[in-house]
Amino acid sequence: MTVRMSEQDAELVRKFAAFEGVTISDFARAAIFEKIEDSYDLQELREAIAHDSGERFTIDEILDELA
Repeated sequence: MTVRMSEQDAELVRKFAAFEGVTISDFARAAIFEKIEDSYDLQELREAIAHDSGERFTIDEILDELA
């Protein structure tokens, strides 16, 4: 896989990966999967909001239910 970017951006990526102590490939892989996970989480949140009944519970009610 190849990623094209300006030399200025590439230098920033190289420096950040070095600072983190990872390879550029490991840094890019982690960033890509974090982006995918963020997108999935946002989709899940939107679905939860769409189906929200508005019902809320206090922490005491939850602890009583678990006891």
